[in-house]
This record gives sequence, structure tokens and C-alpha cells, in this order.
Amino acid sequence: MFSLGERHKYYLYNGWVDMRKGFNGLSGLVRNDLGLDPLTGDVYIFINRSRNRMKLLVWEQGGYVLYYKRLEQGRFRITNTPESGLSLEYTWEGLMLLVGGIERTSLRRHKRFSLKNRPKKEVQKVG
Repeated sequence: MFSLGERHKYYLYNGWVDMRKGFNGLSGLVRNDLGLDPLTGDVYIFINRSRNRMKLLVWEQGGYVLYYKRLEQGRFRITNTPESGLSLEYTWEGLMLLVGGIERTSLRRHKRFSLKNRPKKEVQKVG
């Protein structure tokens, strides 16, 4: 409860959002504009025009959770926004960099082991 992490998928809404929108308005954007189901447990990221406020919407068992971040100084730096389409998929690390004010373009990722990327062994079928 009240936790986000690597197990989630993160989608940045590509467009400016009126931060007066609440649970229903934001879930409507996910459903109508992105064509995604807001009840999957994925996290949807919304940023206002001034880029100093961010809301995260996620469905957890029993209801929606809305996280809200307001910067007192500076702006969220959004890089690699798609020219077409309405969302950009982020990783947990990418979200943490965005919230922390660190630009992703100046960073280099070193190779790390991942269960998703390990080579698959061929299995011989018998019978």
C-alpha cells in the first residue's frame, strides 16, 4: 500500500494537464486519450504546462492513489517526448531521475544483469 517501485510500468502523458483534475478526470485521460485501462495497476504521470507540478495516478487494490509533487523552484525536465502518440513509457529509474531533477540525456547506463534480458536455453521436446 502506498508504494511504487520497479514492478510497475510508468506512462508519461504527452501533453499538459490541468492540475485541478482529480481521480475521475485523470483516469478519463488514461482511458480516452491513451486508450489504456487505468485499473491495471500501471502508473500514469501527468505534468502541468508550467512543468512545476506532477501527479501520479495508480490503481491499487480497493481504489485509486494519487501522488502529487509541487516544485518550489525549477521545472521538471522532460526529454525524449514522442512526436506522435500520447504517452512515453518510463522506468522506475527514469521516474526517479525526472522527480530528482536529473537530466537523462547526460547519463550513461552501464550494462547490468536482468532476468528479462538473459538468453533463453533451447529445450528439446520429447515425445
